[in-house]
Amino acid sequence: MDKNLLQMKEWIDQSDNIVFFGGAGVSTESGIPDFRSVDGLYHQNYAYPPETILSHTFYREMPEEFFRFYRDKMLCLDAQPNAAHRKLAQWEREGKLKAVITQNIDGLHQKAGSRNVLELHGSVLRNHCERCHKFYDAEYILKSEGIPRCSCGGRIKPDVVLYEEGLDSGILNRAVRAIMDADVLIIGGTSLVVYPAAGLIDYYRGSRLILVNRTPTARDAQADLVVQGSIGEIFSQL
Repeated sequence: MDKNLLQMKEWIDQSDNIVFFGGAGVSTESGIPDFRSVDGLYHQNYAYPPETILSHTFYREMPEEFFRFYRDKMLCLDAQPNAAHRKLAQWEREGKLKAVITQNIDGLHQKAGSRNVLELHGSVLRNHCERCHKFYDAEYILKSEGIPRCSCGGRIKPDVVLYEEGLDSGILNRAVRAIMDADVLIIGGTSLVVYPAAGLIDYYRGSRLILVNRTPTARDAQADLVVQGSIGEIFSQL
C-alpha cells in the first residue's frame, strides 16, 4: 500500500463524519458507460450528440428519438455495485459516512445498501406521468415502445435532470450542508468539470479533502490528498 493510500486509510479510520461526492467514474467500473471517457457515448455514432439528445428541448421536440436512445444507452438495469459502492455502504452502516452525493442516475449506491444518497441528477429508477403523476419503474420504460404512456394517456418522464433543466434545490441545499459539515470529504470518479455540481467542492471547510480518480482533475492543487487509480481497487484496500 503506497503512502497516499495509507494516509487516506488513516484519515478514514479516524473519522465518523465522512461525506463522499462521486461522478461517472464510480459507475463505469460497474459497466455503465461514461459520456466523456474514451470509450464512452461521445465516441459512438448517433444522429445527434448525447448532450443534444439528453436535453429538455430534444425531449419535448423529438420524444421518440429521445426514448430510443434512452432505452438503448441509459437503462443499464443489470449493472451491479462494485467495491466502491459496497465500501461506502459499509461505512454508512458503521456510522462513519454521513452522506453520498452522486451525479449518477443508476441507483447503484442504494442497491449496495447506502441510505442517505443525494442524487443531484435524479434517477432512472423513478418515472412519473406528466399528467397525473403516477409512478412507473424503469422496467416499464425499458419494455415500452415509442413514447411511454400512462394508463391516463399522459407521457411518462424519467426523473432525471436533463440538459437545460435546473438541479433540485432541496437536494442541492442538503448536499451543500453535508459538505460544509464534513470532517473528511472524498471526491471520486469525477474530473470536476461539470457545473454546478463541480462547484460543491468550494463549500468544504475542512482540511482533509481527498480526490480519487484515474486521471488528474482540475482541482488536484486544492486537495489535501490525491490518490490516482481505479476507485474500486482503491476502496477495496481501505
